Amino acid sequence: MMSSSSSSSSSSSSSRSKSIDSGFVIGQKEVTRILILFLGLTASCLVLYKAAYPLQRLDVTNLNSLLASPSSPLPNLNSIEITPETAKPKLSFKEILEKASNKNRTVIVTTLNQAWAEPNSLFDLFLESFRIGQGTQRLLKHVVVVCLDPKAFKRCSELHTNCYHIETSETDFSGEKVYNTPDYLKMMWRRIELLTQVLEMGFNFIFTDADIMWLRDPFPRLYPDGDFQMACDRFFGDPLDSNNWVNGGFTYVRSNNRSIEFYKFWHKSRLDYPELHDQDVFNRIKHMPLVSEIGIQMRFFDTVYFGGFCQTSRDINLVCTMHANCCIGLEKKLHDLNLVLDDWRKYLSLSEPVQNTTWSVPMKCLED
Repeated sequence: MMSSSSSSSSSSSSSRSKSIDSGFVIGQKEVTRILILFLGLTASCLVLYKAAYPLQRLDVTNLNSLLASPSSPLPNLNSIEITPETAKPKLSFKEILEKASNKNRTVIVTTLNQAWAEPNSLFDLFLESFRIGQGTQRLLKHVVVVCLDPKAFKRCSELHTNCYHIETSETDFSGEKVYNTPDYLKMMWRRIELLTQVLEMGFNFIFTDADIMWLRDPFPRLYPDGDFQMACDRFFGDPLDSNNWVNGGFTYVRSNNRSIEFYKFWHKSRLDYPELHDQDVFNRIKHMPLVSEIGIQMRFFDTVYFGGFCQTSRDINLVCTMHANCCIGLEKKLHDLNLVLDDWRKYLSLSEPVQNTTWSVPMKCLED
Protein backbone atom coordinates (compact mmCIF):
# COMPACT_ATOMS: atom_id res chain seq x y z
CA MET A 1 0.00 0.00 0.00
CA MET A 2 2.84 2.26 0.91
CA SER A 3 4.66 1.67 -2.40
CA SER A 4 1.47 2.14 -4.40
CA SER A 5 0.81 5.45 -2.74
CA SER A 6 4.37 6.59 -3.32
CA SER A 7 4.19 5.65 -6.96
CA SER A 8 0.95 7.51 -7.39
CA SER A 9 2.42 10.57 -5.74
CA SER A 10 5.47 10.45 -7.96
CA SER A 11 3.30 10.18 -11.06
CA SER A 12 1.18 13.11 -10.00
CA SER A 13 4.25 15.21 -9.33
CA SER A 14 5.68 14.42 -12.74
CA SER A 15 2.43 15.33 -14.39
CA ARG A 16 2.32 18.71 -12.62
CA SER A 17 5.88 19.40 -13.69
CA LYS A 18 5.05 18.74 -17.32
CA SER A 19 2.00 20.96 -17.02
CA ILE A 20 4.08 23.82 -15.60
CA ASP A 21 6.72 23.38 -18.30
CA SER A 22 4.00 23.44 -20.92
CA GLY A 23 2.47 26.59 -19.42
CA PHE A 24 5.88 28.24 -19.26
CA VAL A 25 6.45 27.51 -22.93
CA ILE A 26 3.04 28.94 -23.81
CA GLY A 27 3.79 32.02 -21.68
CA GLN A 28 7.07 32.55 -23.44
CA LYS A 29 5.36 32.37 -26.79
CA GLU A 30 2.77 34.96 -25.75
CA VAL A 31 5.45 37.32 -24.46
CA THR A 32 7.40 36.87 -27.69
CA ARG A 33 4.32 37.68 -29.75
CA ILE A 34 3.64 40.81 -27.66
CA LEU A 35 7.25 41.98 -28.04
CA ILE A 36 7.13 41.44 -31.79
CA LEU A 37 3.84 43.36 -31.99
CA PHE A 38 5.27 46.21 -29.88
CA LEU A 39 8.43 46.46 -31.96
CA GLY A 40 6.35 46.41 -35.12
CA LEU A 41 4.16 49.27 -33.89
CA THR A 42 7.22 51.25 -32.77
CA ALA A 43 8.83 50.84 -36.17
CA SER A 44 5.61 51.95 -37.87
CA CYS A 45 5.42 55.06 -35.68
CA LEU A 46 9.02 55.95 -36.47
CA VAL A 47 8.37 55.55 -40.20
CA LEU A 48 5.30 57.78 -39.98
CA TYR A 49 7.21 60.39 -37.90
CA LYS A 50 10.04 60.39 -40.44
CA ALA A 51 7.56 60.84 -43.26
CA ALA A 52 5.84 63.75 -41.50
CA TYR A 53 9.07 65.47 -40.37
CA PRO A 54 11.74 64.45 -42.87
CA LEU A 55 14.19 67.17 -41.82
CA GLN A 56 14.01 66.55 -38.07
CA ARG A 57 16.13 64.00 -36.28
CA LEU A 58 14.75 62.27 -33.22
CA ASP A 59 17.63 61.46 -30.86
CA VAL A 60 16.11 59.82 -27.80
CA THR A 61 19.54 58.82 -26.41
CA ASN A 62 20.34 62.45 -25.63
CA LEU A 63 16.91 63.33 -24.21
CA ASN A 64 17.83 62.87 -20.56
CA SER A 65 21.07 64.79 -20.92
CA LEU A 66 19.25 67.69 -22.58
CA LEU A 67 16.70 67.86 -19.78
CA ALA A 68 19.35 67.58 -17.07
CA SER A 69 21.83 70.05 -18.56
CA PRO A 70 21.69 73.50 -16.90
CA SER A 71 23.05 75.04 -20.08
CA SER A 72 20.15 73.82 -22.22
CA PRO A 73 18.62 76.79 -24.04
CA LEU A 74 15.21 77.73 -22.65
CA PRO A 75 12.74 80.16 -24.21
CA ASN A 76 13.33 83.74 -23.09
CA LEU A 77 9.97 84.80 -21.69
CA ASN A 78 11.04 88.45 -21.63
CA SER A 79 11.45 88.37 -25.40
CA ILE A 80 7.78 87.46 -25.92
CA GLU A 81 5.85 90.64 -26.63
CA ILE A 82 2.62 90.86 -24.69
CA THR A 83 0.24 93.16 -26.54
CA PRO A 84 -3.24 94.29 -25.48
CA GLU A 85 -4.62 91.89 -28.08
CA THR A 86 -2.74 88.88 -26.63
CA ALA A 87 -2.84 89.81 -22.96
CA LYS A 88 -6.54 89.07 -22.57
CA PRO A 89 -9.41 87.78 -24.67
CA LYS A 90 -11.01 90.43 -26.86
CA LEU A 91 -14.48 91.38 -25.67
CA SER A 92 -17.23 92.26 -28.10
CA PHE A 93 -18.44 95.86 -28.22
CA LYS A 94 -21.65 94.88 -26.46
CA GLU A 95 -19.72 93.09 -23.69
CA ILE A 96 -17.62 96.20 -23.09
CA LEU A 97 -20.75 98.35 -22.97
CA GLU A 98 -22.33 95.92 -20.49
CA LYS A 99 -19.22 96.05 -18.34
CA ALA A 100 -19.04 99.86 -18.37
CA SER A 101 -22.73 100.75 -18.05
CA ASN A 102 -24.25 102.00 -14.82
CA LYS A 103 -27.43 100.65 -13.22
CA ASN A 104 -29.54 102.67 -15.70
CA ARG A 105 -27.68 101.15 -18.68
CA THR A 106 -25.93 104.43 -19.45
CA VAL A 107 -22.38 104.64 -20.77
CA ILE A 108 -19.99 107.49 -21.54
CA VAL A 109 -18.52 107.08 -25.03
CA THR A 110 -15.63 108.84 -26.72
CA THR A 111 -13.56 108.13 -29.83
CA LEU A 112 -9.79 108.17 -30.16
CA ASN A 113 -7.19 108.03 -32.92
CA GLN A 114 -3.41 107.84 -32.81
CA ALA A 115 -2.87 111.60 -33.08
CA TRP A 116 -5.00 112.28 -30.00
CA ALA A 117 -3.64 109.23 -28.14
CA GLU A 118 0.05 110.16 -28.22
CA PRO A 119 1.71 110.81 -24.83
CA ASN A 120 0.92 114.31 -23.53
CA SER A 121 -1.78 114.70 -26.16
CA LEU A 122 -5.53 115.19 -25.75
CA PHE A 123 -6.33 111.75 -24.33
CA ASP A 124 -3.98 112.34 -21.39
CA LEU A 125 -5.68 115.68 -20.64
CA PHE A 126 -9.11 114.07 -20.99
CA LEU A 127 -8.29 111.40 -18.38
CA GLU A 128 -6.59 113.95 -16.12
CA SER A 129 -9.74 116.08 -16.06
CA PHE A 130 -11.71 113.11 -14.71
CA ARG A 131 -9.09 112.57 -12.00
CA ILE A 132 -9.09 116.17 -10.73
CA GLY A 133 -12.75 117.01 -11.39
CA GLN A 134 -15.38 117.16 -8.67
CA GLY A 135 -17.31 113.88 -8.54
CA THR A 136 -15.84 112.70 -11.84
CA GLN A 137 -13.29 110.11 -10.68
CA ARG A 138 -16.00 107.48 -10.15
CA LEU A 139 -17.31 108.10 -13.68
CA LEU A 140 -14.13 106.84 -15.35
CA LYS A 141 -15.26 103.22 -15.01
CA HIS A 142 -18.25 104.07 -17.20
CA VAL A 143 -16.13 105.56 -20.02
CA VAL A 144 -15.83 103.45 -23.19
CA VAL A 145 -13.07 104.57 -25.56
CA VAL A 146 -13.67 103.54 -29.16
CA CYS A 147 -10.27 103.44 -30.88
CA LEU A 148 -10.07 104.08 -34.61
CA ASP A 149 -6.66 102.49 -35.21
CA PRO A 150 -4.41 99.84 -33.56
CA LYS A 151 -1.90 102.31 -32.06
CA ALA A 152 -4.68 104.28 -30.39
CA PHE A 153 -6.02 101.01 -28.97
CA LYS A 154 -2.59 100.02 -27.65
CA ARG A 155 -2.10 103.35 -25.88
CA CYS A 156 -5.66 103.37 -24.56
CA SER A 157 -5.22 99.88 -23.10
CA GLU A 158 -2.15 101.06 -21.20
CA LEU A 159 -4.13 103.82 -19.48
CA HIS A 160 -7.77 102.73 -19.31
CA THR A 161 -9.87 99.60 -18.82
CA ASN A 162 -12.71 99.93 -21.35
CA CYS A 163 -11.08 100.26 -24.78
CA TYR A 164 -12.50 98.90 -28.03
CA HIS A 165 -10.81 98.80 -31.43
CA ILE A 166 -13.29 99.33 -34.23
CA GLU A 167 -12.25 98.16 -37.70
CA THR A 168 -11.95 101.01 -40.23
CA SER A 169 -10.25 99.30 -43.14
CA GLU A 170 -11.52 101.70 -45.80
CA THR A 171 -9.90 104.80 -44.25
CA ASP A 172 -6.80 105.44 -42.14
CA PHE A 173 -8.03 107.48 -39.17
CA SER A 174 -4.72 107.45 -37.26
CA GLY A 175 -3.45 110.95 -38.17
CA GLU A 176 -4.82 114.34 -37.23
CA LYS A 177 -7.98 115.00 -39.22
CA VAL A 178 -8.35 118.64 -40.17
CA TYR A 179 -11.84 120.06 -39.79
CA ASN A 180 -14.16 119.42 -42.75
CA THR A 181 -11.63 117.48 -44.85
CA PRO A 182 -12.92 114.28 -46.53
CA ASP A 183 -11.34 112.00 -43.89
CA TYR A 184 -12.73 114.20 -41.12
CA LEU A 185 -16.22 113.83 -42.58
CA LYS A 186 -15.85 110.05 -42.80
CA MET A 187 -14.73 109.94 -39.17
CA MET A 188 -17.73 111.99 -38.03
CA TRP A 189 -20.20 109.80 -39.89
CA ARG A 190 -18.54 106.65 -38.57
CA ARG A 191 -19.22 108.07 -35.14
CA ILE A 192 -22.93 108.57 -35.85
CA GLU A 193 -23.16 105.01 -37.19
CA LEU A 194 -21.47 103.69 -34.04
CA LEU A 195 -23.76 105.61 -31.70
CA THR A 196 -26.77 104.25 -33.59
CA GLN A 197 -25.52 100.76 -32.77
CA VAL A 198 -25.17 101.69 -29.09
CA LEU A 199 -28.82 102.77 -29.03
CA GLU A 200 -29.93 99.63 -30.86
CA MET A 201 -28.22 97.51 -28.20
CA GLY A 202 -30.36 99.19 -25.56
CA PHE A 203 -27.83 101.56 -23.97
CA ASN A 204 -28.29 105.23 -23.18
CA PHE A 205 -25.15 107.24 -23.71
CA ILE A 206 -23.32 110.47 -23.13
CA PHE A 207 -21.08 111.02 -26.09
CA THR A 208 -18.14 113.30 -25.38
CA ASP A 209 -15.30 114.44 -27.60
CA ALA A 210 -11.89 113.78 -26.07
CA ASP A 211 -11.12 117.54 -26.24
CA ILE A 212 -13.73 118.16 -23.54
CA MET A 213 -12.53 118.56 -19.96
CA TRP A 214 -14.83 117.01 -17.34
CA LEU A 215 -14.62 119.34 -14.32
CA ARG A 216 -17.81 118.27 -12.52
CA ASP A 217 -20.25 115.38 -12.69
CA PRO A 218 -22.69 116.46 -15.45
CA PHE A 219 -25.42 113.91 -14.69
CA PRO A 220 -27.32 116.20 -12.26
CA ARG A 221 -27.49 118.81 -15.05
CA LEU A 222 -29.13 116.51 -17.61
CA TYR A 223 -32.77 117.29 -18.29
CA PRO A 224 -35.23 114.83 -16.71
CA ASP A 225 -37.17 114.71 -19.98
CA GLY A 226 -35.93 114.75 -23.55
CA ASP A 227 -34.77 111.83 -25.70
CA PHE A 228 -31.93 113.81 -27.29
CA GLN A 229 -29.94 116.48 -25.44
CA MET A 230 -27.09 118.40 -27.06
CA ALA A 231 -24.48 120.99 -26.11
CA CYS A 232 -24.23 124.34 -27.87
CA ASP A 233 -21.58 126.56 -29.36
CA ARG A 234 -23.89 129.40 -28.42
CA PHE A 235 -26.93 129.12 -26.16
CA PHE A 236 -29.67 131.76 -26.44
CA GLY A 237 -31.53 131.03 -23.21
CA ASP A 238 -34.21 128.49 -24.16
CA PRO A 239 -33.40 124.75 -23.84
CA LEU A 240 -36.29 123.92 -26.17
CA ASP A 241 -35.16 126.25 -28.96
CA SER A 242 -33.66 124.22 -31.82
CA ASN A 243 -32.20 127.46 -33.19
CA ASN A 244 -29.48 127.37 -30.54
CA TRP A 245 -26.09 126.89 -32.22
CA VAL A 246 -25.60 123.23 -31.50
CA ASN A 247 -22.41 121.24 -31.04
CA GLY A 248 -22.40 117.45 -31.40
CA GLY A 249 -19.29 117.05 -29.24
CA PHE A 250 -21.40 116.47 -26.13
CA THR A 251 -24.75 114.71 -26.36
CA TYR A 252 -26.94 112.70 -24.01
CA VAL A 253 -29.34 110.29 -25.72
CA ARG A 254 -31.84 107.84 -24.26
CA SER A 255 -32.30 104.54 -26.08
CA ASN A 256 -35.84 104.18 -27.41
CA ASN A 257 -37.60 103.76 -30.74
CA ARG A 258 -37.67 107.52 -31.36
CA SER A 259 -33.95 108.08 -30.82
CA ILE A 260 -32.99 105.01 -32.87
CA GLU A 261 -35.17 106.09 -35.80
CA PHE A 262 -33.83 109.63 -35.61
CA TYR A 263 -30.18 108.51 -35.63
CA LYS A 264 -30.83 106.26 -38.62
CA PHE A 265 -32.43 109.16 -40.47
CA TRP A 266 -29.55 111.46 -39.50
CA HIS A 267 -26.96 108.97 -40.77
CA LYS A 268 -28.88 108.36 -44.01
CA SER A 269 -29.15 112.12 -44.62
CA ARG A 270 -25.38 112.32 -45.18
CA LEU A 271 -26.10 111.08 -48.71
CA ASP A 272 -28.19 114.18 -49.39
CA TYR A 273 -25.43 116.49 -48.11
CA PRO A 274 -22.16 114.75 -49.05
CA GLU A 275 -19.97 117.78 -48.31
CA LEU A 276 -21.35 118.53 -44.84
CA HIS A 277 -20.38 117.01 -41.51
CA ASP A 278 -22.84 115.57 -39.02
CA GLN A 279 -23.46 118.82 -37.12
CA ASP A 280 -24.32 120.82 -40.24
CA VAL A 281 -26.57 118.02 -41.50
CA PHE A 282 -28.33 118.01 -38.12
CA ASN A 283 -29.09 121.71 -38.61
CA ARG A 284 -30.54 120.93 -42.05
CA ILE A 285 -32.83 118.12 -40.90
CA LYS A 286 -33.96 119.22 -37.41
CA HIS A 287 -36.95 121.16 -38.76
CA MET A 288 -38.00 118.54 -41.32
CA PRO A 289 -41.52 117.09 -41.05
CA LEU A 290 -40.13 113.55 -40.67
CA VAL A 291 -38.34 114.54 -37.47
CA SER A 292 -41.65 115.82 -36.10
CA GLU A 293 -43.32 112.56 -37.15
CA ILE A 294 -40.64 110.56 -35.35
CA GLY A 295 -41.60 112.54 -32.25
CA ILE A 296 -38.13 112.83 -30.74
CA GLN A 297 -37.94 115.30 -27.86
CA MET A 298 -34.90 117.58 -28.09
CA ARG A 299 -33.25 119.69 -25.39
CA PHE A 300 -30.20 121.96 -25.57
CA PHE A 301 -27.68 122.58 -22.80
CA ASP A 302 -26.86 125.95 -21.28
CA THR A 303 -23.22 126.94 -21.77
CA VAL A 304 -23.11 127.97 -18.10
CA TYR A 305 -22.89 124.24 -17.33
CA PHE A 306 -21.51 122.93 -20.62
CA GLY A 307 -19.14 125.62 -21.80
CA GLY A 308 -16.52 125.88 -24.49
CA PHE A 309 -14.19 128.24 -26.27
CA CYS A 310 -17.05 129.52 -28.45
CA GLN A 311 -18.92 130.66 -25.33
CA THR A 312 -17.08 130.05 -22.08
CA SER A 313 -18.99 129.25 -18.91
CA ARG A 314 -19.77 132.40 -16.96
CA ASP A 315 -19.50 130.68 -13.58
CA ILE A 316 -16.67 128.36 -12.57
CA ASN A 317 -18.75 127.39 -9.52
CA LEU A 318 -21.30 125.75 -11.83
CA VAL A 319 -19.36 124.60 -14.91
CA CYS A 320 -19.36 120.84 -15.63
CA THR A 321 -17.45 120.61 -18.92
CA MET A 322 -15.25 122.82 -21.08
CA HIS A 323 -14.89 122.05 -24.78
CA ALA A 324 -12.09 123.15 -27.11
CA ASN A 325 -14.66 124.07 -29.76
CA CYS A 326 -14.23 126.99 -32.17
CA CYS A 327 -10.60 125.89 -32.34
CA ILE A 328 -8.87 124.23 -35.28
CA GLY A 329 -5.54 122.49 -34.82
CA LEU A 330 -4.25 119.98 -32.30
CA GLU A 331 -1.45 122.19 -30.94
CA LYS A 332 -3.82 125.06 -30.25
CA LYS A 333 -6.27 122.76 -28.48
CA LEU A 334 -3.50 121.28 -26.34
CA HIS A 335 -2.18 124.69 -25.34
CA ASP A 336 -5.54 126.12 -24.32
CA LEU A 337 -6.88 122.97 -22.62
CA ASN A 338 -3.77 122.90 -20.45
CA LEU A 339 -4.69 126.43 -19.42
CA VAL A 340 -8.23 125.24 -18.57
CA LEU A 341 -6.82 122.60 -16.23
CA ASP A 342 -4.43 125.16 -14.72
CA ASP A 343 -7.37 127.50 -14.04
CA TRP A 344 -9.28 124.59 -12.49
CA ARG A 345 -6.41 123.60 -10.20
CA LYS A 346 -6.08 127.21 -9.01
CA TYR A 347 -9.82 127.28 -8.33
CA LEU A 348 -9.64 124.08 -6.30
CA SER A 349 -6.81 125.52 -4.21
CA LEU A 350 -8.87 128.54 -3.12
CA SER A 351 -10.36 128.56 0.36
CA GLU A 352 -13.29 130.83 -0.55
CA PRO A 353 -15.82 130.65 -3.44
CA VAL A 354 -15.03 132.68 -6.53
CA GLN A 355 -17.45 135.51 -7.26
CA ASN A 356 -16.33 136.44 -10.77
CA THR A 357 -15.05 133.89 -13.26
CA THR A 358 -12.18 134.85 -15.51
CA TRP A 359 -10.79 132.10 -17.74
CA SER A 360 -7.34 132.18 -19.30
CA VAL A 361 -8.90 130.81 -22.49
CA PRO A 362 -9.32 131.01 -25.32
CA MET A 363 -5.82 132.19 -26.07
CA LYS A 364 -4.23 130.45 -29.04
CA CYS A 365 -7.67 129.25 -30.12
CA LEU A 366 -8.78 132.87 -30.25
CA GLU A 367 -6.52 133.24 -33.28
CA ASP A 368 -9.10 131.27 -35.26
